[in-house]
Amino acid sequence: MGATVNVDGRISDERDAVISVFDHGFVYGEGIYETLRTYGGRLFAYKRHMRRLRNSARLIDLGLGFTDDGLAAQIGATISATNLEGLEAYVRVLVTRGVGELTYNLKATPKPSLVIIVKPFAAPPAELYENGVKVLLVDVVRNHPQSVNPMIKSNNLLNQALAAQQAFKRGAFEAVLRNYRGELTECATANLFIVKGGTALTPPLECGLLPGITREVLLEVGREAGIEMREQVLHDDDLFGADEAFLTSTTREALPIVTVNERTIGSGKPGAIARRLLQGFRDRAGMR
Repeated sequence: MGATVNVDGRISDERDAVISVFDHGFVYGEGIYETLRTYGGRLFAYKRHMRRLRNSARLIDLGLGFTDDGLAAQIGATISATNLEGLEAYVRVLVTRGVGELTYNLKATPKPSLVIIVKPFAAPPAELYENGVKVLLVDVVRNHPQSVNPMIKSNNLLNQALAAQQAFKRGAFEAVLRNYRGELTECATANLFIVKGGTALTPPLECGLLPGITREVLLEVGREAGIEMREQVLHDDDLFGADEAFLTSTTREALPIVTVNERTIGSGKPGAIARRLLQGFRDRAGMR
């Protein structure tokens, strides 16, 4: 089952989708994106995703030529044109600076490009939740906030790609990055949590990380369930000494981590807090 792509309102299958080679998203990596998914056929946390998309646009001085309702209609049309065969939808929304001359001058690109990719959602295998995954603390340092601010969900993913590739070469499922001060930030494609003494801890945004939507929802879900949830600066030893650890993202929800750099976390099995949070998140999302 292939993807359906909407490029500036033109919907086609993935083979016929085209964008100009002079698009600044291609030649300069100037653009932003959001990844969403459906539960029960409905987009989850759409307003939260749009809030973050608009903040990313503001941080790179990118005008968005659509309303939230207008974009929702475009996503809906693209989903309707996709053969999902009863599965949930994976949705990726990309907005670039647009097509223009090869210059950094904003006047060259008055109209942004909008691309929507929809394909059947492929959930992670159940055994990953049952057994947990291995992650690697990598040498790649997370972007400094005064270079490419991690608050921007940028199409330019070289920082994360290099980190993830280093992890893959060592047989790990994900990479964990530190900031320039040596503090833990996040994974290459997910946020990071640890559990210590029954409290779930995650690095604060000030450490230089993306404000994840699943991270945000889980902080709420945990507090509603009576679990102490707290932002706290974390270091390597906090992760190695954790009772539990897990990563969070739109496509993985809350996925347990059981090994870091060949060192076992806690009992070496997914922990009770991670399981409770995963169930609470799925209940919130409408997945039974």
